[in-house]
Amino acid sequence: MGNKIFVGNLSWEATEEELNVLFSDAGQVTSVKIITDKFTRQPKGFAFVEMANDADAVKAITALNGTMLRDRALTVNEARPPKEREERGHGGGGGGGGRGGYAGSNRSGGNSGGRRER
Repeated sequence: MGNKIFVGNLSWEATEEELNVLFSDAGQVTSVKIITDKFTRQPKGFAFVEMANDADAVKAITALNGTMLRDRALTVNEARPPKEREERGHGGGGGGGGRGGYAGSNRSGGNSGGRRER
């Protein structure tokens, strides 16, 4: 067991200070980080709390899972290591190719503009 805790179902109005106070009842909190969207900076609804040691982390998980904070029942469990992202190649796709011209034209049959030659 590690000392890093995942906190889910977090209200967007919750603050890191509130989480610090809540988790400090279970032991010494070393850090609190509410995760936000990198573009909008809006909270994503979850956070990570790091406790001073494993025993405090276990105590916090046991005591706080399901606890109500700002009318939301928190999900509190051990944080899992991040998933490895699959390696992506450099560059992008090309795609298509070889189909220039007006998309609506029918170039087969030798007709031009739908008129028949007599």
